[in-house]
Amino acid sequence: MALVESFSAVQGVAPRILVLGSMPGIASLQHNAYYAHPRNAFWPIMASYFQFDLALPYAARLTNLTDRGVALWDVLQRCERPGSLDSAIKTESMVANRIDLWLQQSPSVVALLCNGGKAGQLLQRYYPSLAVSDLHIETLPSTSPAYAALPLADKTERWHQSLQRVSAGLT
Repeated sequence: MALVESFSAVQGVAPRILVLGSMPGIASLQHNAYYAHPRNAFWPIMASYFQFDLALPYAARLTNLTDRGVALWDVLQRCERPGSLDSAIKTESMVANRIDLWLQQSPSVVALLCNGGKAGQLLQRYYPSLAVSDLHIETLPSTSPAYAALPLADKTERWHQSLQRVSAGLT
């Protein structure tokens, strides 16, 4: 059984949105980069919304997000999981990141956007009190290629609508 660990949070000076995944997949861990699988829709969705070149190097893509107030992290800090599927995570091995402490240090955050159902479930499991906070919390369609039930155009529309709502302050 493979023990996997998430990355540190990536954030700029005053993040407004925290995008939470569940746990990086194998491709991301191998490349030490969020959403590194070539068929993951995260970067195409972000590049089209924020109007930056998808072909930019990873560090430049991160800067494009953090400069616009978007931070990235995962709900889980570590777990045992063979492969990349969320369904393969061994429940008894899960250890959550300290999202509560991170939020205390990042009072500018107004929204948590969960990348997929598993991230939303894990956030609710470990931090149920956030549901009654002033934060806008939304679970969006997973950008993972493993979630093929929704076409890319529909995923893109849902993510863009959510980013627009948060950006417009309609939280």
